[in-house]
Amino acid sequence: MYCRGIRGATTVESNDREEILAATIELLQLLILHNDLKTEDIASVIFTLTDDLNAEFPAVAARGLGWTETALMCARELPIPGSLDKCIRILLHVNTERSAAEIQHIYIRGAVSLRPTLSMDR
Repeated sequence: MYCRGIRGATTVESNDREEILAATIELLQLLILHNDLKTEDIASVIFTLTDDLNAEFPAVAARGLGWTETALMCARELPIPGSLDKCIRILLHVNTERSAAEIQHIYIRGAVSLRPTLSMDR
């Protein structure tokens, strides 16, 4: 059994609570589906938001999915000039038998520009 990191990112159109929650849920569900995860596989999750998003904690979305025993943390993404705006990033730490090469990282919406080779459209 290994502890692996699984990355994902998405964007929203506006700093709106419901939009942040919906986008986070969508991304979490894709990460779960494409990596065949169960809630008990997830050791912890780090969420980051760009400075232009503050209407809600993305961890609220995970709690809404029933992740009540999972360690969750929200943080600010570094405000690098020219970086992607209105972006939610996720790092899942999971316990798995999968190799690093078998892990599927997910980048959707405007976040496809961060890692085009890992986008859902590839």
